[in-house]
Amino acid sequence: MAVLVVSVGLVVLLLYSFSLVWKCVGRRRLRNCYLLDYVCFKPADDRKISTDFAGQIIARNPRLGFPEYKFLLKVIVNSGIGEETYGPRNILEGREESPTHADAMQEMDDCLFPTLDALFRKTGFRPADIDVLAVNVSMFSPAPSLASRLVNRFNMREDVRVFNLSGMGCSASLVAVDLVNNVFRASTTGKPVLAAVVTSESISPNWYSGSDKSMMLGNCLFRSGGCAVLLTNDPALRGRAKLRLRRLVRTHIGAGDEAYGCAVQREDDAGLVGFHLSKDLPKAAVRAFVENLRVLAPQILPVRELLRYAVRLARQKLAAAAAAPPRKGEAARIDFRSGVEHFCLHTGGAAVIEAVGRSLGLSKFDLEPARMTLHRWGNTSASSLWYVLGYMEAKRRLKRRDRVLMISFGAGFKCNSALWEVQADLSGDAAVWADCVHHYPPQTLVNPFMEKYGWVNDE
Repeated sequence: MAVLVVSVGLVVLLLYSFSLVWKCVGRRRLRNCYLLDYVCFKPADDRKISTDFAGQIIARNPRLGFPEYKFLLKVIVNSGIGEETYGPRNILEGREESPTHADAMQEMDDCLFPTLDALFRKTGFRPADIDVLAVNVSMFSPAPSLASRLVNRFNMREDVRVFNLSGMGCSASLVAVDLVNNVFRASTTGKPVLAAVVTSESISPNWYSGSDKSMMLGNCLFRSGGCAVLLTNDPALRGRAKLRLRRLVRTHIGAGDEAYGCAVQREDDAGLVGFHLSKDLPKAAVRAFVENLRVLAPQILPVRELLRYAVRLARQKLAAAAAAPPRKGEAARIDFRSGVEHFCLHTGGAAVIEAVGRSLGLSKFDLEPARMTLHRWGNTSASSLWYVLGYMEAKRRLKRRDRVLMISFGAGFKCNSALWEVQADLSGDAAVWADCVHHYPPQTLVNPFMEKYGWVNDE
């Protein structure tokens, strides 16, 4: 009898142990984050803003003197933004100084509804299949939330987990991806999860009508855009995935007053609300960027590159200690191209793209997707990364096992980066680039209105 009891006990213990191991293996299999597909928003053609039209818009501001008008024209002409970017209707109609709540809601509906609709059609999934919905629009936070508006519009399930992010700036898209990835890792149900991340930015109620130069830049650079991304941790869908998330690093240096205040929404001396960009912004961006790469580099680069960097850094310090002139080619710089094939940079502006490119030692080929995206779409805030990715895909650059590094910056001050691995050769889905990608890169990015407005560069 005792032997029987012991035998039964051993069997139960073995079954229990096997169950625990099976659950652990199952949870580990569900800890990956796969990007199934994404859709970028393309506004209607009647919302295009050319350089000439942009000049007319800023000329409508009665508060601008000639120096301010010249400053804005100079920014627009030299911004690297082309003639086919898009703006919200209230600004096109001349109502930028008197936006309504309806204008802001209409701008969001025009972007979010068709973009998410297109994602469902493209992937074959239904709104009822969504387990997690994360919406990020930084400058507009109505009640009920925009996420709730999408739940209502698409009749999503009652148990859908909803997140509505605001105030996160141009880096919000990767913040949302990180949030979804954490939901995947924290899930205890043992069931796969399907998540939608929806990104846009509100421009219509956030036009600055004053004359403070530090607050006028946003009017020149930001354009309408948005995207919807479908993510899952389901290993059964791995064969359908375009990308797999390998690393995601978030850096926030907002504890410092300079970094916190370098990009902030506030009132000017006349009481007009705008987004202030201070002279400390470049310094904060560099610091956040360096801190982010310090964490990211050891995780994504081969050991030989890290050792090479360590040797060059040691030689550089020894030369400095001996007061010897540095040897040619001995500068201590990490070659990120040893661990990354493609660079997906936030299109904050031509200066931002070039500065990041110099820091990483990137070539014109590496910077081409970001520069062309800025030219075609402008700065679409947090969604810009996905337009850059779309350019790479349209140009058939993305091959199986290639690694794509996304880098974005945002007020706060934040720098976020994500490394993706391409799961299969992407055949060139042109999507929003379909009607123009064959024109890129153009022979020149010089503004076609330079002859008309070139005088702004004269001292």
